[in-house]
Amino acid sequence: MILFPAIDLKGGECVRLKLGDMAQATVYNSDPAAQAREFERQGFNWLHVVDLDGAFAGQAINGAAVEAILSVIDLPVQLGGGIRTLDHIAYWLEKGVKRVILGTIAVRDPDLVIEACERFPNRVAVGIDAKDGKVAVEGWAETSSLSAIDLAGRFAKAGVAAIIYTDIDRDGVLKGINWEATLDLARATPIPVIASGGLASMDDIERMTLDDAQILEGAITGRALYDGRIDPALALERLRGAA
Repeated sequence: MILFPAIDLKGGECVRLKLGDMAQATVYNSDPAAQAREFERQGFNWLHVVDLDGAFAGQAINGAAVEAILSVIDLPVQLGGGIRTLDHIAYWLEKGVKRVILGTIAVRDPDLVIEACERFPNRVAVGIDAKDGKVAVEGWAETSSLSAIDLAGRFAKAGVAAIIYTDIDRDGVLKGINWEATLDLARATPIPVIASGGLASMDDIERMTLDDAQILEGAITGRALYDGRIDPALALERLRGAA
């Protein structure tokens, strides 16, 4: 079970949003590379990075910050936000990103996702961000008619490395992960699922150790980690003990 610390980039800084609202951003570190080094020092095994500005613009906006992060750590990095073309994917994989996360384009052009999986095996993940069970796109600014399970079904045999499932209504508000919806999705797809949005406390870490949660690849932690609601050493030890 992997616990992924999150670095969300806005204006070159490490921030956390509330309910995906760019106007409700709290800056936690003006030096994302330093934050990445700290996560590595704390013992995390992966890093989750999102270019929030890029998610709205449809192209990399915080590329310099991402490259700075890649230059100072040895952790594998998964990157999302504004990655919409095969050239975008190839660029970041060549820069050293372990896997890219495709969100909006997975809804707009599922064939591109399938082609990307063929060209870059095990290095393409799909981000499914849902509000009231329906998939949101364009940095969560628009809601589609697709359900999360329906979207996941499109890629069941494509070779997608992972699905990052975010419940927008839980994101950044410390209400706890939507375990029911997340586990329903994990049971409905053969693709490994990573829970995102709402991880609030050590109670969620304990929930991750239960038998039914072992179907997940892991979970992403953001605000609770920055606010000190989750102790990194204790969380990682607890998850290792449950493996």
